[in-house]
Order: sequence, then structure tokens, then C-alpha cells
Amino acid sequence: MKISGLRAEFFDGALKRTLQHTLQHTLRHTLLFILIAAGTAAAEEKPRLPGTEALVWDDDIASRMVAGIDRFLLREIEKSNGRRGQYWKRDYSSAESYQKSLEPNRQRLAHILGVRDQRRQFDAPEVVASVGGATMVVETESYTVFAIRWPVVRDVWGEGLLLEPKRGKPVTNVVALADADQLPEQICGLADGVAADSQYARRLAESGCRVVVPVLIDRHKEARNGRANLSSREFLYRPGFELGRHLIGYEVQKVMAAVDWLAKEGGSVGVIGRGEGGMIALYSAALDRRVKAVCVSGYFGDRRDIWQQPIDRNVFGLLEQFGDAELAAMVAPRAVIVEVARGPEAVLRGDGGAPAELVTPGVDAARNETERARSMAKDFGLNIAAVARGDGSEAYGSEEALRPFLAALSPNMTLTPMQKIPLEKRANFDSAPRQARQIHQIEEDTQWLLEQSPAVRVEFMKKLNTKSPEEYAKTSDEYRKIFYEQVIGKFDYQLLAARPRTRLAYETEKWRGYEVVIDVFEDVFAYGVLLLPTDLKEGERRPVVVCQHGLEGRPADVIAGNKDSYHDFAAKLAERGFITFAPQNPYIFTDRFRSLQRKANPLGKSLFSIITPQHQAIINWLKTLPNVDGKRIGFYGLSYGGKTAMRVPALLTDYCLSICSADFNEWVWKNASTRSPYSYVWTGEYEIFEFDLGSTFNYSEMAALIAPRPFMVERGHFDGVAPDEKVGHEFAKVRHLYEARLGLKDTCEIEWFVGPHTINGKGTFEFLHKHLNWPAPSH
Repeated sequence: MKISGLRAEFFDGALKRTLQHTLQHTLRHTLLFILIAAGTAAAEEKPRLPGTEALVWDDDIASRMVAGIDRFLLREIEKSNGRRGQYWKRDYSSAESYQKSLEPNRQRLAHILGVRDQRRQFDAPEVVASVGGATMVVETESYTVFAIRWPVVRDVWGEGLLLEPKRGKPVTNVVALADADQLPEQICGLADGVAADSQYARRLAESGCRVVVPVLIDRHKEARNGRANLSSREFLYRPGFELGRHLIGYEVQKVMAAVDWLAKEGGSVGVIGRGEGGMIALYSAALDRRVKAVCVSGYFGDRRDIWQQPIDRNVFGLLEQFGDAELAAMVAPRAVIVEVARGPEAVLRGDGGAPAELVTPGVDAARNETERARSMAKDFGLNIAAVARGDGSEAYGSEEALRPFLAALSPNMTLTPMQKIPLEKRANFDSAPRQARQIHQIEEDTQWLLEQSPAVRVEFMKKLNTKSPEEYAKTSDEYRKIFYEQVIGKFDYQLLAARPRTRLAYETEKWRGYEVVIDVFEDVFAYGVLLLPTDLKEGERRPVVVCQHGLEGRPADVIAGNKDSYHDFAAKLAERGFITFAPQNPYIFTDRFRSLQRKANPLGKSLFSIITPQHQAIINWLKTLPNVDGKRIGFYGLSYGGKTAMRVPALLTDYCLSICSADFNEWVWKNASTRSPYSYVWTGEYEIFEFDLGSTFNYSEMAALIAPRPFMVERGHFDGVAPDEKVGHEFAKVRHLYEARLGLKDTCEIEWFVGPHTINGKGTFEFLHKHLNWPAPSH
């Protein structure tokens, strides 16, 4: 009885505690719901512009913007495989017709790889040997090894090893490429680091092939110019990309120059490579029809993840037309052997360069891509095959790959049993000077191209007709189309309905500020802050100045707080009676936005492929406002906003003028020089490089697309962006166009002031009042 009473008391107390806890829990959640509802209601109750929905987002809208663009670009990448068919007009009526039908694609591939320069003619490679040293690297019973070099383009040479058979004239020739972080000596058995059964260059020579083994640029990282830690490959990629060349293109040219010689010598020619060597082998075979067979190891797969790979693999517009399957199908009916084996693997930290990861392509990805290639080539794809030892994770250079490769080159060739590993004859051989020569030659070639680039651009722009305003408008429209579609990259989507959402964010005596969100594409929106002077009268239409922040900036930076460089210039212009709009551009959150450029580039697009339609959506919406004069919308941007000032108004003629502050300079030099301390080659902005600007649009050419609309540069003498002489040199070309050729007076100006990288807000404000036809304050 007593025990039962205790149990009853216990359960009774437990029940009371449970009920009390439940009540408290319910009350807390009810209160939280009321607070959230009240907060939402408060957000909805904030004043908004007439005709707009309430903006109720309470997260970081800039972060939301970058995330949305990221989703958009990843979706576009996923769609790329299915879109490529429109660029191919394959003729399957005969093997020769098939190859001829691929010629436009072959030309496009050569263009985006930077394979544009005529190769030098030569009779035979030169033997590299020091006086008193051995002329031969190795001599075995079946072949001799020489260190050789051969001319490629201008002063760029290929360099590596030649394995020359002893028994008669060889009927089969091979260019064998190691991975970028391997030496030619390693796949020839002359240096440690590669297992004997993976020394495929040696195995092919033992089987009777003449083998050329070129050096590739390695991935060694160091502080370049004492600044950013860049791999050798990224260091050469950066200036080359800006000048319409590519490290891949240089290395393909080295292979093709070797093929020039081998083809003259007679016999079939094949190319084989692993990792980066596999990549170069595949591109070379796709471009050069003299290559009878190609073997690609540890590389072949789905290229839609290229944005995660080392940036020196970044090819502008690659995924528009080409995946690995498309490249393999270009080789057919010649043989393509895909060896599914271990590829190079590494995680590359940023340290000022582009972060990346190297992984072995998955077995399924390699086989699926092989099947895609076979389906594209149809009956001509019978010689495309994937081979693997075991599960595909085994060592490379396998007999399973080498046997069909040799058979495709010559039916009489067989893979002989492995012979004894030869001994290096060169005493204390050091590969570092050879690598340094290879790097130096390509670097010097990019700098030669940089010197020649002004003349190339003059030739490119020669169709710009300045005889009359009508002719100028017509021809500049043609160049504008080229700039948008081929350089910046244009998404062929109609803008979504704007669906503006707004809320009051600022309120002062002279102006009110409204946050604004406008739809652009699916997952892509424009965001900014609109400042409306408080003295606006009903029916009055005023000019608008779009005020653009710089790198890592926000709209608030140009409005309040007197931030360094900005000095509240949007607010100050609003105090002068202008309507202003401060957009959020997506160049914010370091690697998050830089990875957007990585994702856009393989699609033939760039960050400005998103920024430009965002601005078009902003302009379209501004024109609907009752107090906006749609013909008087000007642009004023600082730093990265100055980059926007050069590109967006050049593309969108709705902007009636543009002011570039703290950015205007000799832009191609700024990106491509390996001599200047001002160059981006040495900095962490790995996304800044734009393909082929050197051959197309420097800042003076971009300004030519803004003309005849008013254009101004704001330049502080102590701005670290560039020295005065470079700014003045490039601006002189713009003024010559405006005043000498177009006869336009007082519409092209530059203000020099004693100051740093900042808004000066004097001459530029006068320029805005003058050309937007708005009276300046009397005081």
C-alpha cells in the first residue's frame, strides 16, 4: 500500500512536470512564432515603391545573388553536352567526307587553344650536348637515345629525348608524352620515379618505334616575382590567355612540329600520353590528321568538371562544342585507345593562384565518354576503345593499351618482351636548366606578342568607319556584337519579367533609399539601392547616375559611412538632385565569385555575361519609374566598377555616358606583362584574365564602342593601378578618336588629380551635370 502510494506520487509528479514542460515549450514556440510573424509583418510594413512587391528577404542578399548565379552556371554546364550538336554538321558518306565536315570544328578548336602561329620549318632536330660531353644519352642493343631540340614557333623550341632504333629505318613513329610532373627520362627508364612496366616510351622503342619524348611545363609552385605562389603552368597560362594563346596550344604546337619532321621521315605517326600528356595527345590528334593513332591514359573523361581542375586547363568556350568524346570522334576513323588507369592526383592550394584538384577520371566516366564518341562517329568509331587492367585503378602504360596502339600504327608491329633498363650516360644530369629554358621561351613569346598586340588591334578595328555618324554607328554595332558574343560571352535568354521587390532602407532630409530586387534569369537577379531626392515633383523626369562599387564592395559603400575610395558619391550626387542607383555586382566573396568565372569560361562566357543582363534589367526597370528620364541614364564606376564602366556601357547603349574611375589603363599590358610590377600576372586575381583581349579589345577599343556618347576617365596620380604614362598613352587613343576622327568636342575628358585610388568627385560631377543636362548647385 505504501509502495503503491509512492508510485502514485511519483507518477503524479512526473505528469505535472511533463505538463509544465509541455506548456512552457508550447508557450516558447508560440512566442517565437508571434515574434517571427511580427518581424515578417514589420518587414512587409516597411514603405515600398508604388507598383512593387515588398522585399522581405532578411539574409545577405549579395551572398544569395552569388549562390543563385552559381546554380545558374552549374545548370548551364550540365546542359552543355546536349547543346553541342548544333555546331556539328558531320557527313558520314565517306571517311574523307567525314573528316572534311569536321574542318570548321577543327578550326574553332585551334582558335580557342591558341594554335594560330605558323610553325618553323626544319630538316631534323638538333642534338643537345655540351663540348666534351656525351652526344648520346644511352645506347642499347636495339636503340640509341639522344637529347634533342627542334624549332616550333618564333623562338620557342621543343626539347626532350629521341629514342632511335638501330635496326633499319623505322616504319612507326611515336610522340610519347609524360605527365607534367614527370620527366621524359622517367618514362624512358633513365630516371627513378616510374615503375618499369609503366615506362611506355622505352617499351615502344624496344618494339622498334622511333620515339620523340617532349618536355612539358611542370606544376612546380613558387612565389612569382616574390608575390603570388603560382605553378609554372599557371604562370604561363595567364599572359597567354590574355593574348589569345594558351599553354596547351604551345605544347600542342611542339607535338605537331615533331610530327612535321616524323611525317617527312616516312612511316605512320602516333601520339601517346598520360595525365597532362594525355590531354596534349588528345588535342594534337584531334587537330592533326597525320596522327594515325592516339592513346590517352589517366585523363579521358567527362570534362564538365573542368572548372575544378588546374586553371591551365581552362579553355574559353571549350564546352560549347567539345568534350573528350567530341575530340575522340574528330580522330575517327583513326584509332583512339583510352587507357583507364591511374592519373596524376593532387590538391593545389590557392596561395594567390587558382585552387584546383587533380583526380583520376572515374572508370564509368571514361567508358561512358568513350561510348559517346563511338556514337558520334557511328561506323567510323569502331577504332575508339577503352581498355583497362583490372578495375582501372592499376598502373598506366599497360600492355593492354600498348598492344592495340602499336597494332593501329602498323599491323606488323608487336610489343616485344621488356628488356633490361638502360643506364644514363650523362654524368650528374640536371633537368632544371632544361625546364627553365622551356618556361623562359614561352614567357618571352608572350611578351613579344604583347609588344605586337597594338598593331594587331589596329588591324582588327580597321573596319570602324568614322566618315559619318551613321557609318560609325553601323560599324560600331558590328564590333559591339563581336565584343558581346565572342569576347564577353552572351547568354541567349530573354530577360524575365522584372517583378520588382522594394523596401525603404535609408531616409534623410534630402533623399530616400530603397533596396530593390529585380529578376533577370532563372536563379539570377539584380539587386541594388535606389536613391530618390525628396524634392522630386510629380511628373518631373530627372537623370539617373548608376554608381558602381569596386571589388568586394556593396551598395552601402557608395552611400554612407564615407568609406575609403568611395566617399558616399552616390549620396552626394543624390544631394545634387540626381536620382542614383547603386547595384550589387557579383564580384564579392573571393573564391566564391572567382569560381563563377571558372564555371563561365568553358561555356564561352564570363562574369560580365551575367553582369551585363543584370544592368539591362536595371535600366529597363528604371525607365518605368515616373520620375526617370530614360534617355539620361549615366554610368559611374570605381575600380572593378571602372572595369564595369568600360564593358557594360560599351555593350548597352541605353547608358548615355560612362565614367571610368581608378581603373582606366593599358589593360592588356596590365594583364599580360611579366615585366611590370603593376601586372595581374603576379596577383591573386586569377579570374581577371579575359581570353584574347590582346587581339581584340583593349580599353581604347572598348571606349570606341562607347563613342560617340560622352566618356570620361578619373585618374589619381598616385593610384597604384598603373603609372600615369600608361593611362595617358591609352587615353590618347580615345581622345584621338573622339576629337580628330569623329570631330566631337568636349565629350571625351580625363581629370588628373593629386590623389590615390579614389573618387575625386570634382571634374566628374561637372561632367555629369553638363552631359546629363542637370543644373549644378549654385554653392
